[in-house]
Amino acid sequence: MNLASYIDHTLLKATATPQDIRQLCAEAREYQFKAVCVNPQHIGLCVQELAGSGVLIATVCGFPLGAITSTQKAEEARLSVAAGADEIDMVIAIGSALAGDWAYVQADIAAVREAAAGKVLKVIIETCYLNDGQKERASEAAVQAGADFVKTSTGFGTGGATLDDVRLMARVIAGRAQIKAAGGVRSRQDAEAMIAAGAARLGTSGGVGLVSGEVNQAGY
Repeated sequence: MNLASYIDHTLLKATATPQDIRQLCAEAREYQFKAVCVNPQHIGLCVQELAGSGVLIATVCGFPLGAITSTQKAEEARLSVAAGADEIDMVIAIGSALAGDWAYVQADIAAVREAAAGKVLKVIIETCYLNDGQKERASEAAVQAGADFVKTSTGFGTGGATLDDVRLMARVIAGRAQIKAAGGVRSRQDAEAMIAAGAARLGTSGGVGLVSGEVNQAGY
């Protein structure tokens, strides 16, 4: 298995410096990860550092709380695409999901889908805050709104991806979208298990360790 081709090499810490981003991009070039995932501030630098590499640039939207308005999320996505992002990882309106307002959750996703037309949209449902029924409804809302991926976690919540959650999402999605498992992937064994459960992409800040056979000690 070419594990690197599944990995979104991620650095979303508030403390990330331009040199940290350059290192992230250099590692992504060296190991040929599928993408880097950075905050919007760093998209332009990634465009420069990854030119000609084939590595995609992913960024986040409404991150990490999902609690800005749909209009704000859409504009954030639009500006990120204009700056050079290939993929948008948005956070759902978590509070609306917990309240059972699935019409709002789906409309919120659809607004970002429209703003990021032609680009890959990954929808983070933040599974650590939802029960199984809510995870099912959130996954379905993402698919109905046109998401390319449903993603487990931001890495900033109380927990990351689990095999049970990936399996649940795979059952609900039933091939209509793909799954990104993010957070808590600590070893190659973990990574391969997530892929076997249905994940097509892995979000991790420990990608180098994973492909090198080391244990990922990073927080994400």
